[in-house]
Amino acid sequence: MKKILVTGGAGYIGSACTEYLLDHGYEVTVFDALITGHRDAVDPRAKFIEGDLADRQLIIDVCKQEKPEAIMHFAAFSLVGESMKNPSKYFRNNLAAAINLADAAVEAGTERFVFSSTAATFGQPEKVPISENDAQIPINPYGESKLCFEKVLKWYSTIHQLKYAALRYFNAAGATELHGEDHRPESHLIPLILQTIRGQRDKLLLYGDDYDTPNGSCIRDYIHILDLAQAHELALSAPESGHYNLGTGNGLSVLEIIAAAEEVTGRKVNYEIAPRRPGDPARLIACSDRARRLLGWKPAFESAHAIIESAWKWQLKFPEGYAR
Repeated sequence: MKKILVTGGAGYIGSACTEYLLDHGYEVTVFDALITGHRDAVDPRAKFIEGDLADRQLIIDVCKQEKPEAIMHFAAFSLVGESMKNPSKYFRNNLAAAINLADAAVEAGTERFVFSSTAATFGQPEKVPISENDAQIPINPYGESKLCFEKVLKWYSTIHQLKYAALRYFNAAGATELHGEDHRPESHLIPLILQTIRGQRDKLLLYGDDYDTPNGSCIRDYIHILDLAQAHELALSAPESGHYNLGTGNGLSVLEIIAAAEEVTGRKVNYEIAPRRPGDPARLIACSDRARRLLGWKPAFESAHAIIESAWKWQLKFPEGYAR
């Protein structure tokens, strides 16, 4: 299986996965509307088609023309706060437009579908680490839209024999040499910390220091995008359709990430304690035993320092992010 269609390949994770696939001998076509992605983030070795998944006939035509053996679907809106203000935007793009893509896969005879899902499908976890079989009760439209499409894939697998893997990420982080985080606006912790260190921001806001954790700040499971990319390639030969959690299993608090960033850069982070954000769980840590067992996945970057160092090098190399 060597011909892959990557939707959302101009975005953060999609661009890194495209780079990884190309480095491993795959032929890649990127399909992206460039709404939140960057044209300069598309690997020049890939074929690029600009288009919106909301255009049902267009994506059907593209799939019939390109005849991909597999689709990797990254194209989604992912801001939790925005989804609480504009749920229609999230259900139209993350669910309705994704169904257009699934239909296109069926019509083109595509064999496999690898879906970029999220730990947000679990909502407030009853226990940590979180396994695939734990209750999924999303607490925002973003998580709900992803969960809805996971269910669509399950039925398409049953009815149309479309093999699929839904990969539930925890906190994607880090960078390759060429591809890193350039969200506008930026909302992820590590790039916000590094931008503060570089003087692009006056201060970092730390939302809550009174959680039931050892130092009072939230604990999350950070996973390097190269480890995510490896998991996506392995999912192309998954022995069975289904869901896989992707995380290192190592929970790191916000204050621990700040300390690690200070050690990597040799500079202090100017931060200020702010009120908690509604709906932020104290701990989110993955149990990724299923991915390790069935996919043979083994993360290579399990320390905060390695992840942060890669992001720091990328920001120094591309201080203004992507040009377009």
